[in-house]
Amino acid sequence: MKLIILDRDGVINEDSEHFIKSPEEWIPIAGSLEAIARLNAAGYKVAVASNQSGIARGLFTRKTLDAMHQKMHTLLSGHGGHIDAVFYCPHGPDDGCDCRKPRPGLLEQAATQFNTSLEAVTVVGDSLRDIEAARAVGARVLLVRTGKGRHTEALAGLPGTVPVYDDLASAVDAILGNSE
Repeated sequence: MKLIILDRDGVINEDSEHFIKSPEEWIPIAGSLEAIARLNAAGYKVAVASNQSGIARGLFTRKTLDAMHQKMHTLLSGHGGHIDAVFYCPHGPDDGCDCRKPRPGLLEQAATQFNTSLEAVTVVGDSLRDIEAARAVGARVLLVRTGKGRHTEALAGLPGTVPVYDDLASAVDAILGNSE
């Protein structure tokens, strides 16, 4: 099975230092929905793994998060694509859970649901915590420059072996170019 796991904020949709708190604030990054549809057409299962500490911080509810995800699904279906599963961590940074990236819990949930080894999976993110979570489970990791990606790319400690792309669309170009 071909599975790719995407971070949400900063990879699929615009990010904000003030959190994405409503469906109105959930705005797709240009080309991201089409890129997911191309992955689907190429036979990939696509999952989302996202920290959503805004729930623990009282900035939005699970119902509001569900509405944001419904908007994502609806807009994506308009491009002929779909997300096969969404995994999110509702906890705050100090809650000590196993699912908040950089811990690998969300990725492990995806591996269990899709009954696959994470060593065969690509994770696309925009932050160091995405890279660390992917590395913890032996997944292949790609960094995009959207969201926090440019800042992450500039970090002195960023492993040099992480491929970097301008956005999800260019990362998908590389993925599909390498798999065909």
